[in-house]
Amino acid sequence: MKQVFALVLFVLSTFTVFASGEIVLKGVYQGKNIYVMNPFASSGVGFCVFEVTVNGQLTTDEINSSAFEVDLTVFQFKKGDKLVISIKHKDGCLPKVINPEVLKPQSTYKASLAKIDRNGMLTWTSTNESGSLPFIIEQFRWNKWVKVGEVEGKGTAQANKYSCQVHPHSGNNRFRLKQIDYTRKPRYSSEIRIRSMLPPVTFEPLRPTTEIVFSRETMFEIYDYFGNLKMKGLAARVNISKLGKGDYFLNYGTKTETFKKK
Repeated sequence: MKQVFALVLFVLSTFTVFASGEIVLKGVYQGKNIYVMNPFASSGVGFCVFEVTVNGQLTTDEINSSAFEVDLTVFQFKKGDKLVISIKHKDGCLPKVINPEVLKPQSTYKASLAKIDRNGMLTWTSTNESGSLPFIIEQFRWNKWVKVGEVEGKGTAQANKYSCQVHPHSGNNRFRLKQIDYTRKPRYSSEIRIRSMLPPVTFEPLRPTTEIVFSRETMFEIYDYFGNLKMKGLAARVNISKLGKGDYFLNYGTKTETFKKK
């Protein structure tokens, strides 16, 4: 009886040690390996990590050391492939992943064949993507670059085709694509330029009470005299009944003007 009891205690003790914690890393393969700092177990016997899997497959890396490398090259992944790395560790200790950022998508795209048709549809082809990141479409208006659209990237290396509806203003137009990855540094495409024969937009009245009316649908921004953005959008008529009385700056079409709210 004592032998059976001792055996039960041994099994429970073993289970408690090896089913304690897990670090899960999710991301995409970027051609780099993962490095892990591996402290001793809290018991003082052996190291903290006891199992590492990549997409459900047990790795053959030597993890019984104070630091080890998860070698991703042996799995023959392609850049942009999705990864889930599981690092299981014992109770009372915590391993540290040194470079988790290498699994984050990076902006590596190459844009080509970008054009805008007569209906304002922007199309382009992207190659060499290594992770899904949004493409932000910007247009140069009012002496600044303004976000006018966003399309989620497919994140694969082959040629991917994209499209986004934009709204050219009268005269010369400048557009560009932008991506921002984990480095927080924006990466831009070459500019896409077109000339629109649309007539300039006008608005009325100069002293509105409830509504501003444009000559046709246009992008607009309304700022108060302290530079606070109060309204923006795309419209032919704008309800300003909720704005307080006073002077405002109005960006629309290609112009910046002022109006007084009664």
